[in-house]
Amino acid sequence: MSSFSYDDYVSPFTWRYGSNQMRELWSEIHKRKLLRRVWYALARAQCEHGLVTSEQLDDLYNHIDDVNIERSLIIEKTIKHDLMAELNTYAEQCEVGGSVLHLGATSMDILDNADVLRIKSSLELIINGMVRLRDVLADKIDDWASITCIGFTHLQPAEPTTVGYRLAQYGQDLLVDYDELVRVLESLCGKGFKGAVGTSASYLSLLDGDNEKVMDLERRAMDFLGINSFTVSTQTYPRKQDWFILNALSGLGATLYRFAFDIRILQSPLSGELSENFSKHQVGSSAMPFKSNPINSEKIDSLSRYLAALPRVAWDNASHSLLERTLDDSANRRILFPQAFLIVDELLNTIVELVEDLHISTEEIDSNMNMYKEHASIEPLLMALCKAGADRQEMHELLRTYIVDVNSNNFDESLEDIDLIDKLASDETLLHYVSSETIRQQLVSIENYVGLAPDSASIVAKKLRNYSS
Repeated sequence: MSSFSYDDYVSPFTWRYGSNQMRELWSEIHKRKLLRRVWYALARAQCEHGLVTSEQLDDLYNHIDDVNIERSLIIEKTIKHDLMAELNTYAEQCEVGGSVLHLGATSMDILDNADVLRIKSSLELIINGMVRLRDVLADKIDDWASITCIGFTHLQPAEPTTVGYRLAQYGQDLLVDYDELVRVLESLCGKGFKGAVGTSASYLSLLDGDNEKVMDLERRAMDFLGINSFTVSTQTYPRKQDWFILNALSGLGATLYRFAFDIRILQSPLSGELSENFSKHQVGSSAMPFKSNPINSEKIDSLSRYLAALPRVAWDNASHSLLERTLDDSANRRILFPQAFLIVDELLNTIVELVEDLHISTEEIDSNMNMYKEHASIEPLLMALCKAGADRQEMHELLRTYIVDVNSNNFDESLEDIDLIDKLASDETLLHYVSSETIRQQLVSIENYVGLAPDSASIVAKKLRNYSS
């Protein structure tokens, strides 16, 4: 049951797109719990260095989950600083430990580390979704690895491929995306605890000028949080990291966009080879009762198109992060990451369901093969001629001329149909190299002209199942 109100504007990401699990990660409650966790991590490390008492630390821990957004918003209305409002709210709750909260810290020591914790959890959720997609896609690739279908280049019929080999293209791209997202996840760093301009001067002052203690303090706090820290920073961690994250998410979106776009093309009645599942009570059109549109593929393409624009925002944030810090990234980062992760979350959940229930029509596949097989068999004939000693360029031109003539005459209803097979099987130039029977055999047995497609598709399926970063 939704807890939000429809009386005001509600983002589609509040309820329509993305999973509840991802929404929880980017919720205001979870954010504030993470802020408190970072404050506690700092106090814990400071306690180990004698700056905070164990009683103060226990008090902070006892109230670490007592988020009170209403109180924080009241304070923020007066002081106009959201993180300080949350800090004051936490401090009010901790009579013993509140006075040592935020000792030596600046706002971004807390917020940047909390953001990286959210990003880390979100990337892990995305990668788990990719595992589900890998598994269902690998099954489909294996099931259809040897089933021949007509290939298309330039959206024109070309030569045969297999359904599984076509699906393996998306699987191969998915492995690249997987590598990049895992790389980004493993390279994530928080700001650490470095103070107002990143020099750690405040912490050095607290620890009597002992460099080793300052570095140990940061290491202990970050170990508790389970993330690494950048060696140097300004007031924020380097915003280029955000760009890498958004690029990796957008790259996955590109793979899913292409997959979905191809499904849309192949669901068209002009092909009809693939189609989304269409449930018994599903409505395709408010005007045309007969419609069954590829709405999931269209949704994937629509959201991916928006996702593709987001890395540019991260690029601007990184390149315009002037000197030791500007604030012009702050507002857009409040929506940039939640939207990006919720989009990718929705894309993966949608594509997994789509692939699981994808309908593949062997009847339409066979019909399209029969429709285009004469033209598609021209290259196998060319290979047979060259193997028999013919000049490749001369044979290419001769065969091309036949095709042009057939295509031209097919638009003229006054001319008799030209049987391409009969024409080629009686051509004296061709008969000099191969027999008429060989020509006819090449032109009608195109189904097996798929090269290494079945084996290569199976290799990709195996890589998907056995992937390890």
